Amino acid sequence: MTVGLFIPCYVDQFYPQVAKATLSLLEKLGVNVVFPMNQTCCGQPMANSGFEHLTHGCNSLFIKNFKDFDYIVCPSGSCTLHVKDHLHDEEHEEIAKAIRGKVYELTEFLTDVLKVEKLDAKFPYKVGMHQSCHGQRGLKLSQMTELVAPPFSKPEKLLRMVEGVEIIQLSRKDECCGFGGTFCVAEEAVSVKMGKDRVEDHVSNGAQVITGADMSCLMHMEGILRRQKSPVKVMHIAEILNGDIESLN
Repeated sequence: MTVGLFIPCYVDQFYPQVAKATLSLLEKLGVNVVFPMNQTCCGQPMANSGFEHLTHGCNSLFIKNFKDFDYIVCPSGSCTLHVKDHLHDEEHEEIAKAIRGKVYELTEFLTDVLKVEKLDAKFPYKVGMHQSCHGQRGLKLSQMTELVAPPFSKPEKLLRMVEGVEIIQLSRKDECCGFGGTFCVAEEAVSVKMGKDRVEDHVSNGAQVITGADMSCLMHMEGILRRQKSPVKVMHIAEILNGDIESLN
């Protein structure tokens, strides 16, 4: 198979190590990966702010960049969900529909398509797993705790394949961090308070590293941790699955 690597704009600008870890991990698993050089923002920030009607250019460019791949993989649940739910194009709607059906967040691609059962990685740290809302409630990457249903978590399943990882238990494991894209700008005070509560849950339960499948949530919590001068680090799950211990330094 040939996979198109879809890297969100904020990851490209602020966390390129996450893109590199994603590429390295997929290649280790035998996947042929191509990175379309002309890709830009998927349009999610505009759509979240009520301006989805202005995202036509983003949609057209996304289709042009990714229409020829067997699968499209992205290390971000929110961006993946945006494309899966909102990619449309009046001139190329059939192609857009096909793309919506083959775009995957990284951990769901590893579990559902590649069906990974073993990883060659070590990460000897106590890790708190943040279940981002888009991934959990939109992409169904993990079970919601308010449901009377068997629990599951695709990201946690993969983490448990990494040698040395100790996954800590949180008091409120699927609580929102408060980032919410443009919500953190429009409702800054509420967003920060939610972020502080989410960080405290991880810290008080002994996390050395907070991880997740969406770097935007981790970016929000990282800002809070830095202001608190906390030694706790944040790392995207791709970095841990790839065994990138040096990223902690």
